Amino acid sequence: MWTMKLFGTDVYHLVAAFLVYSVLGWFVESVYMSFCNRKITNRGFAKGPFCPIYGVGAVCCYLIFSPLKGQYIKIYLLGALTATIFEYLVGRGMILLFGELWWDYKEKPFNFQGIICLESTVAWGFYALGIVHILHGWVYRLIDSVDMKTGIIIVCIMLALAAVDYCVQLGKVFHIKERYRNFVSRR
Repeated sequence: MWTMKLFGTDVYHLVAAFLVYSVLGWFVESVYMSFCNRKITNRGFAKGPFCPIYGVGAVCCYLIFSPLKGQYIKIYLLGALTATIFEYLVGRGMILLFGELWWDYKEKPFNFQGIICLESTVAWGFYALGIVHILHGWVYRLIDSVDMKTGIIIVCIMLALAAVDYCVQLGKVFHIKERYRNFVSRR
């Protein structure tokens, strides 16, 4: 399974890159928000250092835009546009699913519904350039610095920890314990 080719690379590298980008995205956003809030801020949904939206976004960004490598303006504009659309769709989905948005751009100039804003759109374009031209190569070198057998074990452990963490947090959000207690007490 791990060596199966998908989008021109193997599953192992895609999953490992997803994990690296998820942790890296959590770190960058948490540091940035800690600076803005002047206090330590965990920007993840769960307790652990993991934001899967960054993993999905970065891996998709590389897969979609790597054929355009060297076409800086195209990558910038398409990266800014697609990431903004993705951010908007995720934001609307969160509102529908959880009844709330986990970020708020209402105070930012040129925002739309507090979900997207010009400042982030500009940043997404630069992130796309950085991922395609710099970061993805570094991420793959990091992944390749670990023996694949060891890497697979690390990947499986990280996925399991993230899954447990997310299940616990989703259980809290959807009040699973209370619903179970109410169900049992009615019987």
